[in-house]
Amino acid sequence: MEIKQMVEAIVRELLGQQAARPKLLYLFYDSTSHEAFTDHFITLNINGIDHDLMFLDGEASCWLGKHKIECGGRGKTIASDEFAPAPIEVPLSYEGIVIPEIDLDNAARAALGMKGTIVSEIIFSALVQNKFVLIGEDISGLKRADRRTLQTLELPAPYRNLLDYYKMELQMYGVEFAPVKLLAEKAVSKIRAETQGSPKIEAAASASPTPPASSACVYEGRLVSAEWIARELRNPSLSTLRIGKKTMISALAQDMLKDRGITIEYMAEG
Repeated sequence: MEIKQMVEAIVRELLGQQAARPKLLYLFYDSTSHEAFTDHFITLNINGIDHDLMFLDGEASCWLGKHKIECGGRGKTIASDEFAPAPIEVPLSYEGIVIPEIDLDNAARAALGMKGTIVSEIIFSALVQNKFVLIGEDISGLKRADRRTLQTLELPAPYRNLLDYYKMELQMYGVEFAPVKLLAEKAVSKIRAETQGSPKIEAAASASPTPPASSACVYEGRLVSAEWIARELRNPSLSTLRIGKKTMISALAQDMLKDRGITIEYMAEG
């Protein structure tokens, strides 16, 4: 613990203000990219939320404050000093994780449940602990270093489609995407919902015990894609999907419908 943090903790204890403020972790790919997010940090502070910054200096290593953290591997140490946590332990200290940008490689690893990088291990650990993970949706899929080296800002269309596919899979596991400019506001709303939502839910349940009415959705196209299903699943009352007899459903879309318990009804075609 740094001297400043130790003094702050002692003062709070002496003044009887030991109630801890919620804290978020922002994960950046280099030590300068956080400078564009000053407004985010002001928004968090106004709403009583602390934050820490983590900077990657490679796929398998990063800095959190003065601690160097490394992924484990054959012949490698888990952490470079005795006080540094392993990557999988990092989310334990936070209410949620905010990743303004994610590249194609780490999106793939996280979507497939593969470890080995700081980003994929932190996402895995946070989701297993039922903590939220927020990622910027308006992203290029290329690291800043790759953009500088390749002198390009966007992935080609086939890789872009692959990134969109991984983003949909991550959403199935609980990752949420939002515009980069709105990540702080999204995090604030989620923390407020977690800290204040339970009493409101109980009060609403006692006032109106009847469950929300279910609804059906009619699809008139020829192919039900996973992307279309992901959009429709935002409606919590959706219970039935009605399609034509000649309409095809992708395998991933079928799995998404099955996971939500949504039934498929085939309509007669005139």
